[in-house]
Amino acid sequence: MSNEAIIHGQKIAHGQHAGEHHAHEHHEQHFVWKYIFSQDHKIISRQFLVTGIFWAIVGALFSLFFRLQLGFPDSTFPVMEKFLGEWAKGGKLSPEFYYALITMHGTILVFFVLTAGLSGTFANLLIPLQVGARDMASPFLNMLSYWFFFASSVLMFISLFVQTGPAAGGWTSYPPLSALKEASLGSGIGMDLWILSMALFVVSSLLGGLNYITTVLNMRTKGMTMTRLPLTIWALFFTAVLGVLSFPVLFSGFVLLIFDRNLGTSFYLSEIFVNGHALPHIGGSAILYQHLFWFLGHPEVYIIMLPGMGMASEVISINSRKPIFGYLAMVISLISITLLAFLVWAHHMFVTGMSPFLGSIFVLLTLLIAVPSAVKVFNWITTIWKGNLRFTPAMLFALGFVSLFISGGLTGIFLGNSALDIHLHDTYFVVAHFHIVMGVSAFFGMFAGIYHWFPKMFGRFMNNTLGYIHFFITMAGAYLIFWPMHYEGVAGMPRRYYDYSAWETFRQFQSLNSFISIVAAVVFFTQFIFVINFFVSIWRGRKVTVQNPWGANTLEWTTPIKPGHGNWEGEIPEVHRWAYDYKDDGHGGDFIPQTVPLRPGEETH
Repeated sequence: MSNEAIIHGQKIAHGQHAGEHHAHEHHEQHFVWKYIFSQDHKIISRQFLVTGIFWAIVGALFSLFFRLQLGFPDSTFPVMEKFLGEWAKGGKLSPEFYYALITMHGTILVFFVLTAGLSGTFANLLIPLQVGARDMASPFLNMLSYWFFFASSVLMFISLFVQTGPAAGGWTSYPPLSALKEASLGSGIGMDLWILSMALFVVSSLLGGLNYITTVLNMRTKGMTMTRLPLTIWALFFTAVLGVLSFPVLFSGFVLLIFDRNLGTSFYLSEIFVNGHALPHIGGSAILYQHLFWFLGHPEVYIIMLPGMGMASEVISINSRKPIFGYLAMVISLISITLLAFLVWAHHMFVTGMSPFLGSIFVLLTLLIAVPSAVKVFNWITTIWKGNLRFTPAMLFALGFVSLFISGGLTGIFLGNSALDIHLHDTYFVVAHFHIVMGVSAFFGMFAGIYHWFPKMFGRFMNNTLGYIHFFITMAGAYLIFWPMHYEGVAGMPRRYYDYSAWETFRQFQSLNSFISIVAAVVFFTQFIFVINFFVSIWRGRKVTVQNPWGANTLEWTTPIKPGHGNWEGEIPEVHRWAYDYKDDGHGGDFIPQTVPLRPGEETH
């Protein structure tokens, strides 16, 4: 780093403190360049987080609307008409819009919240700070990655207001519903906007992922070998690798979908009849789209899960005051998960007429991926064992993440068996499984990260009491909502149906559906406790007065309380040890930061 760059970074850092007025105002950046088109990775992480919070509220609100329909199919809710207009005339959700709500709920939460909101926030915040870099490898591309995501968000938001309604082909958007404009109302302009939005989203993910990988490989500070990286960085690194290798496949699937919709091609269509008339599409295969989608779709599960795994490891170790158990095993398990994630996509397609022999190979690979996941669970539990536990809100959410990951993962063993999957596929068993294992647990990992690194992001603490209320209601609600769905699924109850009252078999679950909907409403409104806590704490929270409030070892806690652009005011510190030295420091403390040189006779980990 040049001396000029260091001095420039110091000036920006000096000007970052709120409320300060400087005689030399020409050193200050304009608000637009400092906070909107910023190239500072910490500001960009906040942009991703705030945008993710907005989309989380929208996506959860959609789920509340269709849960009201499922829980109380014979009732009317005038409030829905105020929000949804003609799609809920008289307070009753229309069948067409019901499917659109399910589609947008899944799209928003999987991609915009748990991919961009989670990775975009914490990869941007933590990678430069924890590897010892002043910023990302390319701050400009980093800024572009957010603005491509923002443009994607704008298009998706616009699609909610088109006359024919938003996309309604499910969050996977299988053809022919997604490939034929005349297939349904939700296959019209809303679907075109959905595809364009997702294409921009892929560009954003690729720009960010390439930046994260390059920064980790090339911009580590002196002494920061790969084996001294915190597990958060390993997890975010492999998340980026998964995205860079799998998102282009989804992009190619979208390109072919656009061709089928607008240029008369037949990549996914063959022998289609609409209103009794044959369309001129011959030779395509809807299964091809499924292959392209799920080749991204299953790595996507781990793109969502790995950041939570890394942050849970960090938070659990810090708040157990113990070194992470089996660091090398944790890294190897991350590598194994990354490799196997690309080899199991067809377990989503067991009922497509796949050869039973080929299916058995995917069963084996699917069950194998449980092994590295089990290694991580064992190591988390062993880290907690006999630790000096501190139950901060972040620690509680990290423990909740482990609990949900175990219980949700166990049900995946059922679905990974091709014989059982024939019965369970597209039932509420699948809904329950993936919501627990990659939906709610990923949110818990995200909440753990926000509560833990909030002091580094804003120089203040969030309110602990509100954090505890948020945790306990959300934790209880998660199990009360999704655990009963397993029983509905075993009974064969299919998902994505608007009304189950016509089936005597499924009518018996009506009271259970009503209960689930009530709990879902309680959990939804509980999230506003977090939202209020988050935004109020930015300006009114208790100020951080010490540089390292959690007693952590990693490099981000060696920066100023509110670091400026450049992170460190002087030289970047040198690293001498691994990230989990929780032991007697010889001065009454129980941890030794990475920057402390080895003592005489002490061996490196």
